[in-house]
Order: sequence, then C-alpha cells, then structure tokens
Amino acid sequence: MALALPLSAQEAGSAGEDGNMAELVENDGGEKSLLDMIKAGGWAMWPLGLLSVATVGLAVYNGIALRSGNFIDEEVIEEVEKSIRAGDYTAAKNFCEENPGPLTNTINHVLEETGKGDHIHGDSVEKAFEAASTKELTGPFVVVSYLSIIAAIAPMLGLLGTVSGMVKAFNAIAAQGMGKPDLLADNISEALITTATGMSIGIPAMFFFFFFKNKYGKIVSELTLILGRIYGDIMRSSKR
Repeated sequence: MALALPLSAQEAGSAGEDGNMAELVENDGGEKSLLDMIKAGGWAMWPLGLLSVATVGLAVYNGIALRSGNFIDEEVIEEVEKSIRAGDYTAAKNFCEENPGPLTNTINHVLEETGKGDHIHGDSVEKAFEAASTKELTGPFVVVSYLSIIAAIAPMLGLLGTVSGMVKAFNAIAAQGMGKPDLLADNISEALITTATGMSIGIPAMFFFFFFKNKYGKIVSELTLILGRIYGDIMRSSKR
C-alpha cells in the first residue's frame, strides 16, 4: 500500500501532463484568425492592405460615377437641339453652361468655336468636336484605369513578399540548420500568405476594370451618336 500511493500520484501527474499537452496541441492546431494571418504576412501586408482599400474605393466610386444619367440629360439635350435647329446658338450655349457635363461641355466648346467666324466650315466643326470630346471623355476613364494598375501591382507585390519570406527561411536554415522548424515554417507562411493576398486583390481589381471599361464604352457610344446628330444639326442650320 505504501508503494501504491506514489505510483498513483505519479500516474495522476502523468495523466495531468498528458491532458495539458493534449490541450496545447489542440489550441495550436486550431485555425489562425485573419489578424494572425495579417501579422504572419510581414511588411508586404501593409501596402497590400492599402491596395485592397483603394480597390474597394475605386469600385464604389466608378459604380456611382459611371451612370448614364450623369452623362446624358435627355431634357437638356432636347432643348439644345431645338435651339441649334432654330439657329439660336446663344440659347443653346446658355443651356449647356447651366447644365455642365461631359456632353454639354463638348457642345458648348463647339458652339464657341463655330461662333468665332462668319461662315461655318464642316472641317472646323468636326475638329472642334473631336478635340472637345477627347478632352471631356478621357477624364472619367483615367479613374477606371487605376483599377488595371492595381491589378498589375498587387500580384507583383505579393511575389515580392514571397521572395522576402523565402530569403528569411533560407537564412534561418543557414544560421541554425533544421533545428528550429517553427522558425522556418513562419518564414514560409509569410511567403505563401503574401502571394495569396496579392492574387486575391489583383483578381477582383482586374474584374472591376473590365466591367467598368465595358460600361463606360457603352456610354461613350451613346454620346458619340448624340454628338453626331448635333453635328448634323449645326451643319444644316448653318446652310439656312
């Protein structure tokens, strides 16, 4: 009986240690939180985070800005066309100035150019349309093109973080050998996380770029048809 008590205590202690070890293994084997993965990603996660915020911001901005109503006001265009057909360029210019926008600004510029001479020449009006429309319609697409820049930069930045993590991993092997696999695993984890983050930012950015590019292309085609119609109105009214 005297020997049984120490043995029982030893077994109980061993069982307690085994229970603690099992608990530690269970905790260590759990999935990492998002914050843990961000910390494990290293320095590259900071610029990647900024790019992710920029992607969301540009997507929201373009979704609001690239609406057909922001470029084409049917009531204003109808009034402008009526004035041009009647030969009243002053009234048409006033409508355009009171309702600024890419389309009305283009028409206003053309009317200013056509009003400088006594005779209206088709070539001069066409060149005025081309110059004004290029200036007015290029601006909105610049904002859309920022998404393509992010789509190109984010994966490259993720790969740079990958290279940085692998360099750290090989430096750890060279300095300490394979004796500390946890340190090696952290460096490899940094490399993989930055690659995945860069791709997860670049893919949506590329999707939104083509989506808004096609959407803006449809708007520009509608504007081109309207400008062509107004060009014809100007030329017909000038011959009267």
